[in-house]
Amino acid sequence: MTKKKLAEKVGEIFDDVYSDADCSLVYAKPHELLISTILAAQCTDERVNKVTKSLYEKYKSVEDFASADLDELQEDIKSTGFYRNKAKNIILTCRSLMEKYNGAVPSNMIQLLELPGVGRKTANLVLNDVYGIPGVVVDTHAKRLAKRIGLTKYDDPFKVEKDLMQCLPKENWGKFCHQLVYHGRAVCTSRNPKCEICPINDICLTGKKRNNQY
Repeated sequence: MTKKKLAEKVGEIFDDVYSDADCSLVYAKPHELLISTILAAQCTDERVNKVTKSLYEKYKSVEDFASADLDELQEDIKSTGFYRNKAKNIILTCRSLMEKYNGAVPSNMIQLLELPGVGRKTANLVLNDVYGIPGVVVDTHAKRLAKRIGLTKYDDPFKVEKDLMQCLPKENWGKFCHQLVYHGRAVCTSRNPKCEICPINDICLTGKKRNNQY
């Protein structure tokens, strides 16, 4: 089976099982998703959402973050881990948004990648979920599952992104990556994947090996 056909079959199953899959980070404004994704590095979305519930009440705008006191912001986000670097990047990013884009979050990959602390994962998520511009979001779930399923042989996020772009219809890029997150949390966990209850175990590369079908 080709990777494109495999992705099609997995997508059809995921559309039934995870029809409501969406971004699990809670946000109301474009800059909030940008900041939440920066905070989500090496941290769970659940923890980020707990932190940002009060964070976005305290800092209501890009300008508020741009003028934030570094030590105070570090304390506000401390429980997300790597808080010193994250706080610095958030302030610098928001200052850049104020200086270059009048406080707006750009809808361009190149411009997003120029912002401190913003990589392709963050940029693709913002483009896809805020602006409706298709993007492949390679987080820890997507990277792990894409390889287990057989859609890539790589561990490098950029190479995984390229493989998924090639085997998925462009209009499904964002949706499929959200579905991978849901599946990674519910079934295909990092240490003990539940292949015995997995809805794609008969077509997944790892599932087939475990079922002795190889």
